[in-house]
Amino acid sequence: MVSNTVETSGERRPRPKLSERVVAALRSQVFAGEIPPGRKLPTENQLTETFGVSRTVVREAIATLAADGLVESRQGAGVFVRDHPTLAFGSISLDVGNKLSQAINVLEVRMGIEIESAGLAALRRNSAQEAQIQEAFFEFERLLALDQATGKTDFAFHRAIAAATNNPFYVEVLDALGARTIPCDVTSPWGTESVLTRDYQEGLQREHLVILNAISASDPQAARDAMRQHLSASQERYRRRLRGQQADYLAGMGKAHASRTPQTGKKT
Repeated sequence: MVSNTVETSGERRPRPKLSERVVAALRSQVFAGEIPPGRKLPTENQLTETFGVSRTVVREAIATLAADGLVESRQGAGVFVRDHPTLAFGSISLDVGNKLSQAINVLEVRMGIEIESAGLAALRRNSAQEAQIQEAFFEFERLLALDQATGKTDFAFHRAIAAATNNPFYVEVLDALGARTIPCDVTSPWGTESVLTRDYQEGLQREHLVILNAISASDPQAARDAMRQHLSASQERYRRRLRGQQADYLAGMGKAHASRTPQTGKKT
């Protein structure tokens, strides 16, 4: 008989249901825009083949997505992504503007979510989930060596940690935040050359390594502390950018005043 539990560091816990894995994958594709609103999902047969699960599992996953308001079934036509999904947290993915203050707000939300998710991942992750975190870490390293954009892999690293909590709501929040999760990425509304230097990204990777090591060591408090330090450092980097903008503005005002010629002529 196949056990329905996973044992890690002497702790036995229920395995994630197969349907939850399908739900998480489809939800991620929808929020990433890979399956846009109004688009039909793959057929039941295609989904069973893609995920290597039974039709019963696929139907259970679709039922969950429908209950969340993300998809709807149309008789004789198939299952479609809703135009205005009502999934919890879905509104987070709406455009909030191209502002540094919004980037700081997103990081604050992430601190409320990801510090605890790192601790739970250290306790709950299985071998496959730990491998996914490591794969994302080394893919970041590979892209950095090639001088390519690392934002998507950065997101994959944090998402893999959320998935390792075995609580799908942690993943759901990150998926809803989408591209805003990694404000420094070149594709983000807040990405600029000032935060995309190699030194900057190497610093991120050093912080990632501390998080990874703590999770691999099954040390939840160290994992929480490492994630807190990582996100706090990111917040401070953006606050420095805000202060820099203010300084540039004041310097510009000073130059403008200095360039003005006083009017000393007499009235006639």
